[in-house]
Amino acid sequence: MLVADFSCLTLSSLLLGIMTHGITAFNMLSNENLAVYWGQNSYGDTHPDKTAHWQKTLSYYCMDNVVDTFPIAFLVDSYAEGNLPSIDLANICNSGNANYFPGTELLNCSFLASDIEMCQSAGKAVTISLGGGTGNIQFQSDSQATAYAQTIWNLFLGGKSKTRPFGSAILDGIDMDIEGGSQTGYVSFLTALRKHMDRGKKKYYITAAPQCPFPDEYIGDTLDSVGFDAVYVQFYNNYCDLKHYNNRNDWDFAAWDDWANNVSPNPDIKVYIGAPASSTAGSGYVNSKKITSIIQQTQSNYSSFGGVMLWDISDAYANHRYDIAVKQALTSDKDLLNKRIRDQHLSETRNTTQEED
Repeated sequence: MLVADFSCLTLSSLLLGIMTHGITAFNMLSNENLAVYWGQNSYGDTHPDKTAHWQKTLSYYCMDNVVDTFPIAFLVDSYAEGNLPSIDLANICNSGNANYFPGTELLNCSFLASDIEMCQSAGKAVTISLGGGTGNIQFQSDSQATAYAQTIWNLFLGGKSKTRPFGSAILDGIDMDIEGGSQTGYVSFLTALRKHMDRGKKKYYITAAPQCPFPDEYIGDTLDSVGFDAVYVQFYNNYCDLKHYNNRNDWDFAAWDDWANNVSPNPDIKVYIGAPASSTAGSGYVNSKKITSIIQQTQSNYSSFGGVMLWDISDAYANHRYDIAVKQALTSDKDLLNKRIRDQHLSETRNTTQEED
């Protein structure tokens, strides 16, 4: 298992760095948020021989104030052996380097509890993402979906179970990255889950990651019926990707903004620009200069704008800390640029090899 090398980045220096830059509690209503997926080691998929830049454990990415939300990718199957879900976290926690709970295909990744809790203490939201490109999140009926809300609550959120994949860590919500199948039961599942959340002791969030063609084929009806907190619209791998920003027949953020303001049950829902963090992370990639222009124009023109989502953190770090360039655009904060320079000198593992920007 590949984990972060803390030989020069000790826990004490990590915490000192967070304290030095200040901790701000996560605010879903902000229009400067950055959400970055963690869990699938996207860079490693396309660069199998460059292991030094593969995905690290979650806490490695929580040492600064750049990323606000980490959706953990993915819970890939709603019902596997033992009638429980299955998850896969690529090189960090998978069948080759972790144990299953007996009688199930659910991995025991409880060693990540301290990582999750450390990120949360640094003011970040950490959620579990259901689905993905090969995900199988399906229900046969509304009653089955309603019951499944209890399962997710017990395994990942404020409930209790002997088979919690992340041990004592209590995640901050769920993300629906649905890219196939039927929407049967989704409204019932999310409505029941929201009831659990509303009775909980902390704030929980429900987000989705629809494709940019509007309305989304696989979760669009659900978005119209459930009060999501944010949508991470995937403006990549589609005709409406970032490279088509100047073509108003393709680029359709306006349609999503109109939906957010006039259709969504949650009038405060935020719409994010979803973007690939490097040219190998998805089609439609644009460099830091171009995305800065897109972010700032969209932020100024649309009231529903909530920030940016990137796929994924391993690609962002390998691509000259693309996440910092995006966060700088969101905040128009020159201090972040100086911070980027300092951070690149702090750890050799943050140096990059790609020359895209």
